[in-house]
Amino acid sequence: MRTDVVVVGLGAFGSAALWRLAARGVQVVGIERQGIGHAFGSSHGTTRLFRVACMENPALPAIARKSLALWTELGERTGATYVRQTGSLNVGAPTSGPVTGARAAAAAGAAPVTELTHEELAARFPQYNLAADDVAVWDPGAGICYAEPTVRAQVAEAQRLGATVYPHTMVTAIDVGPDAVTVRTPTTSITADQVVISAGAWLGKLVPDLPLSPRRTPLFWFQPKDPASEAFRLRNFPSFIWEFADGRGLWGHGSDEDFLVKVGLDGADRDRDIDPDELDRYIHPRKDIAELAAAIADAFPELDPEPVKLMPCMVTDSPDGQFLVGRYDDRVVVAGGDSGHGFKHCAGLGELLAQITTKETPYTDVSFVDPHRF
Repeated sequence: MRTDVVVVGLGAFGSAALWRLAARGVQVVGIERQGIGHAFGSSHGTTRLFRVACMENPALPAIARKSLALWTELGERTGATYVRQTGSLNVGAPTSGPVTGARAAAAAGAAPVTELTHEELAARFPQYNLAADDVAVWDPGAGICYAEPTVRAQVAEAQRLGATVYPHTMVTAIDVGPDAVTVRTPTTSITADQVVISAGAWLGKLVPDLPLSPRRTPLFWFQPKDPASEAFRLRNFPSFIWEFADGRGLWGHGSDEDFLVKVGLDGADRDRDIDPDELDRYIHPRKDIAELAAAIADAFPELDPEPVKLMPCMVTDSPDGQFLVGRYDDRVVVAGGDSGHGFKHCAGLGELLAQITTKETPYTDVSFVDPHRF
């Protein structure tokens, strides 16, 4: 087979790149090792946080806004919702990463935010057992996005626009030559002008010199101690990122008819530099649950600290916590290193990947995610 572009890996980043390339009329083929919207990589688990005043880098809000615009447009066509803007809290001491990062993003023109004093935060959100100096930055444009439905919708839209998709197909080799690149599978070979490699935790296996570190990251869901309580419904307990004085922290959001309260722990040092082909998919009560349960018991006293649902996931870290998105060489474009905050940006990154692949001018600065910056 001959085509213009092959996209290897159709998770969050790859499915968006496939969609945005197909929207340009590019002849594009997508290859996915598992099914579309599967639960074996990094793009599953029902929901992800969506933020506009992104604390990780002041340049990220432009990508978040592009994601929102693209998902809104797609939702209008499909009748589905991919982002719910319920607002979000960045909580911590005045000098904490979530608070200073959101302020920096807002100052760079990201979006209007509201700063909450300790007293205002405690009165508005009594679910929190706050430290004495905790304050917050309220991001009204933030909320949650839906993981598996978004991936499936991006692939389906790409197919509607002419893309060819091969699910359940493993890439065995990517041969880059002076005139073309050939992507090999057990059953066929596809020759193209360019390849976009967006294989999540497997990206480092396909492009071995990238400084990427996959990390096992279980996902957890909880319920309030009082089943009749409305305190932890999404409308009363919107998405949040909370940093503690010891550097650890919690993130999550409230429940709704279709999902439970979701809370995760940041700062736990475990299961780094894993082999994604050998991911431990068992859940270990002492190792996986104990530290998170203790943190929840202290932080949210009315939330039952024992999870009612859990499943493994993976995060792929880069050295500086920013993505690796851009041209690797003349025929290879890479996308990975989500570092735990990638899904909210995937549609906007898909647009950037399409622009980079077709050599258009990117809609925003991409130097901070250049894969050669290290």
